[in-house]
Amino acid sequence: MNKVIRIGTRDSELALWQANTVKNALTKLGHEAELVPVKSQGDLNLDQPLYEMGITGIFTKTLDVAMLTGKVDIAVHSMKDVPTTLPKGIVEAAVLKRANTSDILLHKGLDFLDSEGTIATGSLRRKAQWLNRYPEHNVVDLRGNVNTRMKKLEESSWNGAIFAAAGLERINLKPDDHLELGWMLPAPAQGAMLVVAMEEDEQSLDALAALHHFNSAVCVHIEREFLKVLEGGCTAPIGALATIENETVKFNGALFSLDGSRKIEVTKEIPLKKIESFGKNCALEILENGGKELMREIRRVIN
Repeated sequence: MNKVIRIGTRDSELALWQANTVKNALTKLGHEAELVPVKSQGDLNLDQPLYEMGITGIFTKTLDVAMLTGKVDIAVHSMKDVPTTLPKGIVEAAVLKRANTSDILLHKGLDFLDSEGTIATGSLRRKAQWLNRYPEHNVVDLRGNVNTRMKKLEESSWNGAIFAAAGLERINLKPDDHLELGWMLPAPAQGAMLVVAMEEDEQSLDALAALHHFNSAVCVHIEREFLKVLEGGCTAPIGALATIENETVKFNGALFSLDGSRKIEVTKEIPLKKIESFGKNCALEILENGGKELMREIRRVIN
């Protein structure tokens, strides 16, 4: 008898939207599924330290632990938040069709763009790219879920804050009065949702296979390969975007200094059938063109 697939989720509006999207898709395919709220890390009682499980993602730890301890069967993540190396025993089960990859600026008027201004973001990538384009501006830290960040912007004296378009679109919070940042490279895998399952859970893996979107998976895996080779375990301002057009993969990636003053970029295209190691090769080109030295500088500041 098939089990009810338990979908682990946090309680933010976006996390619940993502989990319900997968639940509804599985239900339409004839599977039984239910949402299981997962408590915060502080409530978990584990015999084994997190580092021994290979868990590194700050946004995914809680759900990883719930899967490894048998409390849930699958978990749904914004793929850009998922570490490039998954914990032992957990595997990718499906990459859903990718949504909008863009970053957008929520603002209180755009007069400040040509003068001094203050922008909020908790992302090193967004901060570096904003300062690369607007070096005279001030960038302040902004954290929390989507709703919290929007409220903080509203109550602040900041000129604007940067958000992922996909997150706001999914929960119907994207205002008409926003600025599309077409020049800003997104985070690797931005706009994509990843569903993970336990390696030996054949029922969940079989059920989720029907939700997998091939083209989206190809693109995000190239971007994440690029990220993995560049990072080497260090968080850094890295943007990447791969797209597929007429059996050709087009890629644009870049590494920035923390203050945005330096940018090392690569733009390439390759036939879809020859994509093996494409992301890695693009990253190696960055490293050979000054990226090694820049990454050393970034590690000295961050680590």
